[in-house]
Amino acid sequence: EKEIWNRERLLLQKSLKQANAELSKLRAELRSEAVLRELGSDTENALLRRIYGKYLRAESFRKALIYQKKYLLLLLGGFQECEEATLALIARMGGQPSYTDLEIITHHSKGFTRFRSAVRVSIAISR
Repeated sequence: EKEIWNRERLLLQKSLKQANAELSKLRAELRSEAVLRELGSDTENALLRRIYGKYLRAESFRKALIYQKKYLLLLLGGFQECEEATLALIARMGGQPSYTDLEIITHHSKGFTRFRSAVRVSIAISR
């Protein structure tokens, strides 16, 4: 008799928990529907416009960061070439028998260097 009573009690507790969960879901739905009715269509459009504006600003900021990253990478590449040239001059001054010729150190053709210079000029002009 006790076992039957315990089983029945467990079943009733389980069904009570399910009913409470369902009740809370329905209350949440009613609250959200009431809020939507209060807001109306005009405020929904304003809310959507505001969210879209935030999205556009974030996207613009992201694109600006990408552009800045590319520009800085170009500058760093130029500084690396200058550093190699400076090290070549120091090596020449010190009399160490190392690669002192600038063309050997940079490993870039004249056309590549001209192209990179043209890109830097166009970036500087666009800024």
